[in-house]
Amino acid sequence: MKLLPLVLLALAAPALAKDKKPPAPQAAPIVASVDGLPIGAIPKQDLPAKGCAAFLWTRGPSQALIAMATADPAAIRLTVDGKIQDFAMRAENGVGGFGFSQTNEYRGGDLTATLDLTISTAADIAGGARITDSTLRIDRPGRDSVVIPVGGLIGCA
Repeated sequence: MKLLPLVLLALAAPALAKDKKPPAPQAAPIVASVDGLPIGAIPKQDLPAKGCAAFLWTRGPSQALIAMATADPAAIRLTVDGKIQDFAMRAENGVGGFGFSQTNEYRGGDLTATLDLTISTAADIAGGARITDSTLRIDRPGRDSVVIPVGGLIGCA
């Protein structure tokens, strides 16, 4: 007689379970600040459908992915004030490679991001290059300007 409630529960469980939906996957939390900087990490990024992209990591303690710049359209993706945002290129100067100039200036709202790139090709990288000894400068009116040492890779579709 003690088995009857267990058997009824076992028979009813599938019917009860089908009414419940599995929990939605949780998005990775956005890191609002990396190493005390005024920008945060961005999540993993895919190569664009066309052109090249520069993936940039901090050279500080956390070595976080903080930016992705695309050559076409010319833009940079950053996390500012806890939100992932894209900023369009406004000016460029010097010879770089892979669709990028040596100095690339992006603007949006009150933010100006200046990316100074040193691009190094290597035989062990097909369809891309290394980014070495580079900086990302963030300027905002009424706030301190910050220069962040970055390194990374360029990948092309």
